[in-house]
Amino acid sequence: MGRSNVGKSTLVNRLAASRVARTSAAPGKTRTLNVYRLEPTGERPFHLVDLPGYGYARGGSASADAFDALMREYFGHRTAGRTASGSGHRSPAAFAVLLLVDGRHPGLESDVQAHDWLMALEIPLGVVATKIDKLTRAERSRAQHAFERAFTTPVLPISAVTGEGLKELWIQIARLLSSPPPPRPKRQPSSS
Repeated sequence: MGRSNVGKSTLVNRLAASRVARTSAAPGKTRTLNVYRLEPTGERPFHLVDLPGYGYARGGSASADAFDALMREYFGHRTAGRTASGSGHRSPAAFAVLLLVDGRHPGLESDVQAHDWLMALEIPLGVVATKIDKLTRAERSRAQHAFERAFTTPVLPISAVTGEGLKELWIQIARLLSSPPPPRPKRQPSSS
């Protein structure tokens, strides 16, 4: 999960070691939930879900509202076997989340809001700063300090282009996948 054009699909391609996700320099390319089954060597397979980005709405407020509804439905129905978007297709449960933030823009309000929303859902969470290859050493240091002030979760700097930080990311993914599953949403008693 992350802002539009933060590099979610590019990172999916790097993790899959194949060009499976469509990428574009223009924001808003991913508009649906895209599910990929990854089978890391020596690890159990898992599903990686590439979500549409927030913060850019090609269709204005109607698109933003549709995005909000999609996220509420997907994360609100985290239990296995539920359907997403009313399509009738099964969608993998949101068992853990990687929140991608742009390393060049630490502490954006929309990223902090997404972090706080995910923390409230009590889903195992990792925060990943992308595009660090575009920063100088001094800029990286300043960004890391800003990330530490903005988030309660440590931020892992990575570059899908150079591969920097990807080994650590695989370790973080394994740790997140071994976390206990989040509590199931409580059913509200029906008022009869």
